[in-house]
Amino acid sequence: MLDVCLLGTGGMMPLPYRKLTALMTRFNGSSLLIDCGEGTQVAIKERGWSFKPIDVICFTHYHADHISGLPGLLLTLGNGERTEPLLMIGPKGLERVVNSLRVIAPELPFEIQFRELTEKEETILVNGYRIEAFRVNHNVVCYGYTISIDRAGRFDIEKAKKNQVDVKYWNLLQKGETVTLPERVLTSDMVLGPPRKGIKLTYCTDTRPTKDIVRFAKKSDLFICEGMYGEKDKEKKAREYKHMTFYEAAHLAKEANVKEMWLTHYSPSLTRAEEYMDDVKKIFPKALPGKDGKTSVLMFEED
Repeated sequence: MLDVCLLGTGGMMPLPYRKLTALMTRFNGSSLLIDCGEGTQVAIKERGWSFKPIDVICFTHYHADHISGLPGLLLTLGNGERTEPLLMIGPKGLERVVNSLRVIAPELPFEIQFRELTEKEETILVNGYRIEAFRVNHNVVCYGYTISIDRAGRFDIEKAKKNQVDVKYWNLLQKGETVTLPERVLTSDMVLGPPRKGIKLTYCTDTRPTKDIVRFAKKSDLFICEGMYGEKDKEKKAREYKHMTFYEAAHLAKEANVKEMWLTHYSPSLTRAEEYMDDVKKIFPKALPGKDGKTSVLMFEED
């Protein structure tokens, strides 16, 4: 299962009732963070989750509302005596931006590993996560992320026997390992059935609608998408500043055939997202207004 928490839902500036947008997931003892705006630490503490298992931080882009909370988080991790490496993923310039922020957090007891995104689409495998980064359309270079937990097929005893795999190797192969013998190489597909449906989460913000968002979000269990404006008269402003309205996000969710959508990254001028949801649900009935601390547990489907 994948635990998901939308730590904050605000864009541009934090408000007394709304923190800046950030997302945290937990899987198999490893936590992943997407963006780290001001107040992210407070949001994590309020949710009752731990900082220590954060192994990966992905950044959509480097506007302050998406990264200004990072120095404080790094200091907290360091003060917690973390020694394990921390992987950071983000657009080109990541190392320069992070090291600039680290002027106020210079000494850390752990290594930061940087993975700078330079291609339109990139895939990173880490700690059981399959992270697909895809470029979106903002006024600076910005990426969306699809986080998948892949699930192997069931062990197939008849297939193992047919492929003449000795029983002593079954357990290793079932765990996805490869066994090299003098006469041949044994792989997991020799003992497993077809892959089962995994878990898929897609997150994107600070962008205009694009076909790539639809493609990467296709059949996601949860689609968390920017809805900067709910007011109908803000469509022109959304286009000008390369953001999205609630209704554009709903059309993306419908086209991508996702199970559920949460809106996020609200404009400071938007006080009550709920007021606009009736019209949003006419486009995509499984749309919900994101709220600070909103949490879900995404489960594997039963066989």
